[in-house]
Amino acid sequence: MADVNLACVVGARPNFMKMAPVLRALESHAHVEAVLVHTGQHYDEKLSDVFFDELGMKRPDVCLDVGSGKHGVQTARILERFEAFLETGPPGAGCYDRVVVVGDVNSTMAASLAAIKLRVPVAHVEAGLRSFDRSMPEEINRIVTDAVSDLLFVSEPAGLENLRREGHPSEQLHLTGNVMIDTLMRLLPKARALSTLDRFGLEPGQYGVVTLHRPANVDAPETLAQWLDVLVETSGELPLVFPVHPRTKHRMEQFGQAERLDAAEQIVQLPPLGYLDFLAMTSQARVIITDSGGLQEESTALGIPCLTARPNTERPITVDEGTSTLVGNDPDRLRACLRDVLDGTYKRGSRPALWDGRAAERIARLLAETSQ
Repeated sequence: MADVNLACVVGARPNFMKMAPVLRALESHAHVEAVLVHTGQHYDEKLSDVFFDELGMKRPDVCLDVGSGKHGVQTARILERFEAFLETGPPGAGCYDRVVVVGDVNSTMAASLAAIKLRVPVAHVEAGLRSFDRSMPEEINRIVTDAVSDLLFVSEPAGLENLRREGHPSEQLHLTGNVMIDTLMRLLPKARALSTLDRFGLEPGQYGVVTLHRPANVDAPETLAQWLDVLVETSGELPLVFPVHPRTKHRMEQFGQAERLDAAEQIVQLPPLGYLDFLAMTSQARVIITDSGGLQEESTALGIPCLTARPNTERPITVDEGTSTLVGNDPDRLRACLRDVLDGTYKRGSRPALWDGRAAERIARLLAETSQ
């Protein structure tokens, strides 16, 4: 048995991108054994296999098969099944020195609660992010996870300030950088070598990428119609690629908007893409329009304008230093920013300190040193 045994938890695709570089970095610490636990919060066997292959990530050692469901049901299943795993799973009952969680999904929070109730300490990768909007389920997950964690790996200085304000002692806090950027930098050459743009008739820098899925943007007919107004208008000057989230697709059909988008010849609608194809597109786009947290970070690292369809962000450094602008749900604000992009007057931004592709190395070293 290893000197240090870690249970590393993932539950949804964004978790994989954050955990993959950490697992890889832990391999250089011979006395550490990391078991990968997939809660099954989001799981499609075909998509997941492709995703693990793209990331060069080992398959999960354990899958809890919790499936989808309402927040309470899903959280309860994860609590029950992860607790049972910690008590009975490999390498043996009660043998885990620490649980490692990433991000802010239900699996992150539920696994943390199960661990701490069994007195297994918790490390949180991407700790301290706050939107200060408690209507977001992710915000609740972040607050609860950080509250029970004693090892907090922070991606930007604002996260340190948030955690200190919430009463965490300085010895628990570590500014390590952003593991999402580790994955991006490692896979960017491979993604750009793909024929993704050729397959869809796109030229680098001559199109935009759109992702919209948050309830605030797609669940109200008037709001969704306003977004589609801007997208259809913009596509007259700049072709747009729109990987349509299942929730968004359902709402467009429900509200009678699907045919309108279908009629826009310069908007290419796609199903959700694998990470490499998606990175190939986003990394060569002229602009990104999104309500995704991860894309705010990636666009900042890539130096690509990002118009974020949210009134707030848990990643303020992407606005303060990076390339993101919060446009809320204001279509006129979005139009104005798109005009700046098309005219070449949009802000340039810069890559934050420690977003250097080595965050996972710093995290792995601290895990190896502090979990014994």
